[in-house]
Amino acid sequence: MAKHKNQTKGPSQRQLSVGENVRHGLSAILGRHEIEDPVLEKMVLSVSEVRMSPDLKLATAYITAFGQDDMEPTVAALNRHARFLRGRLTPLLRQMKYMPEVRFRADESFDNYARIDRLLKSPEVVRDLEGDDDMNEDEN
Repeated sequence: MAKHKNQTKGPSQRQLSVGENVRHGLSAILGRHEIEDPVLEKMVLSVSEVRMSPDLKLATAYITAFGQDDMEPTVAALNRHARFLRGRLTPLLRQMKYMPEVRFRADESFDNYARIDRLLKSPEVVRDLEGDDDMNEDEN
């Protein structure tokens, strides 16, 4: 079977598996509040996704801090402590040949979900959806 060079493909099964293992490890470490930083103190953090590079040497972790509007200080604090977190991950990921470097980013997917929800509840969309129901009733 010929491979198409222009075809984009998603992450491999290995990338997904390792990413999930890194996510579980980071969640456990952050849940134990092992980092002593005033920005992260008493903050509830969630690691929603970890994307691995194809060579598995770089992990990008997407973080949500509940009750926080501005994620920049949180992401900056986590990136400052990335080496510490990498060291804490090492015993949890013993099967890895190389321990990935971890980078943190704010997870904006919840903002996107909220924006889509607002759009679906907007008067214009509700009006259009009600118009579709009237048309379906006329056909029956």
